Amino acid sequence: MASGSKKVIIAALIGNSLIAVTKFMAAAFTGSSAMISEGIHSLVDVGNQVLLLFGLKQAKKPADERFPFGHGKEIYFWSFVVALLLFALGSGLSIYEGLEHIKHPGEITAPIVNFVVLGAAILFEAGSCYVAIVEFNKSRGKASFIKAVRQGKDPALFVVLFEDIAAMSGLLVALIGLTLALVTGNPFWDGVASVGIGLVLGLTAVFLAYETKGLLIGEAANPEIVRDVREKISALPEVTGVNEVLTLHMGPDFILVTISADFENNLPVGQIEKVIQKIDQQIKQDHPLVKRVFIEAEAASTQAARTGEN
Repeated sequence: MASGSKKVIIAALIGNSLIAVTKFMAAAFTGSSAMISEGIHSLVDVGNQVLLLFGLKQAKKPADERFPFGHGKEIYFWSFVVALLLFALGSGLSIYEGLEHIKHPGEITAPIVNFVVLGAAILFEAGSCYVAIVEFNKSRGKASFIKAVRQGKDPALFVVLFEDIAAMSGLLVALIGLTLALVTGNPFWDGVASVGIGLVLGLTAVFLAYETKGLLIGEAANPEIVRDVREKISALPEVTGVNEVLTLHMGPDFILVTISADFENNLPVGQIEKVIQKIDQQIKQDHPLVKRVFIEAEAASTQAARTGEN
């Protein structure tokens, strides 16, 4: 999963770097507000991809005394930062540039340059978007697109994917705005396109911030995993009941599982230890993302009383 994320990020980084340079060159040559906004957009995306790569590197750091469960959540933190930057820099600057251009419109010179650059940018973005979609489809399996995003635990994949979708949308907005400005002879539409690009980035940023916030706080494993763990433990003859199964994603590839189970009263301690070891091995074998399992032997009545107190 991590290798797929890195592949997507690098593809986007290369594409956005090339696009940013060409957009700013076109903006400087033609004076187009929409192209300035698009250049800002691509430049912010480049910075975002650098931060995501840094997050992936930090997430691989081994566990230590201060962080006993590793640094997997680093990628969640940096994904949230990316969403904030996309909103504050990409959206904010684009809207500001567009409003300034609407107030003080300037003539667009050599408009054909803008259209050539937009066409090249669309090709670059299409390639990056294709890589992101292929990797995302591999990770989502048979789940629907929306469900895969909502339940996805690797934000690097869907952050880059939605950045690419926002980029393609922004390019279309710029193309429409520049076309209207050329046809009508009114540069007002160039400024409107810049504001539209900012709004697209703002909506994308809010959505990404919402999705990554849950991962940063601490989301449970997907319901299918929790249900399977509960069913397998309940099927053991030595277990009379499963009180609760709590899970937590410590990173895209690290699930922590805690279990409270009621064992047969006449089981000796040595036998309970063997059953716990069996449960631990079975869960990790069936679900490779589960790295740590903690099992507590607790009577159902005790657990119910404790839950009632809370």
